[in-house]
Amino acid sequence: MAWFKKHQYTVIKNVAGAPEVKKGEEALWEACPNCKELALTEILVKAFRVCPHCSYHMRLSADERVQMLADPGTFEPFFMDVRPSNPLNFPAYDEKISGDSAKKEAILTGMCSLDGEPIAVGAMDFGFMGGSMGAVVGERIARLFELAAARQIPVLIATSSGGARMQEGILSLMQMAKTASAVGAFRRACRRPYVSLLCDPTTGGTTASFAMLGDILIGETGALIGFAGPRVIEQTIRQKLPAGFQRSEFLLEHGFLDMVISRKDLRPTLAKIFKWV
Repeated sequence: MAWFKKHQYTVIKNVAGAPEVKKGEEALWEACPNCKELALTEILVKAFRVCPHCSYHMRLSADERVQMLADPGTFEPFFMDVRPSNPLNFPAYDEKISGDSAKKEAILTGMCSLDGEPIAVGAMDFGFMGGSMGAVVGERIARLFELAAARQIPVLIATSSGGARMQEGILSLMQMAKTASAVGAFRRACRRPYVSLLCDPTTGGTTASFAMLGDILIGETGALIGFAGPRVIEQTIRQKLPAGFQRSEFLLEHGFLDMVISRKDLRPTLAKIFKWV
């Protein structure tokens, strides 16, 4: 009992349907959004946030994604000086992209090595405005492909996005054409592959542009991938969708993906791909 007395507990983060658990100054436990079972935060971090009970793949931040993929100490961020503005004077948008938020965006881009192979890497972050694609996301992706073409190295982009950013209006939608053009230019200039890693969720304009243009399309286990979400589709067609509709495994079965990989197998699989091609 001494261990329990050592920690003064308070209620941890709320997850719908999760039992009430307590924590000390730092969160000791987290509840899985899928099975509602509890797991030590330390174990989740080491497992890159895969539930030890049901193998549910929780969402990763861009920093966590890069940490998982890159060889230790090799990641070098690029294009961090590309920052958003508020061209439409959208109410309250300045507050969202200023202050502490100014240090982040919906994508992190740079270079690293993966099992010794140099790659250009981008990681989207659903935690920043739903991973929405605005002018900064499009510009960073375009520059990433240009950098990769100049250095003749492959590109890996991990997507996790709710689509285009409404606060930037048509300027956000224009990034679909911009990123698709960047992929085409990369293919003409470089014979190395572009691998698209589709994570939960990958939807909207992101799906309708660069995310589905990879030479190899990999779905992470259980990821939601599509244009409109299943609830929107059900409300539109007034029909119940099949079980698992728009999940990675469903898309693989119907020929939309090349493979579905669990997070624990991702690094060795990508290492083989980049060494082979």
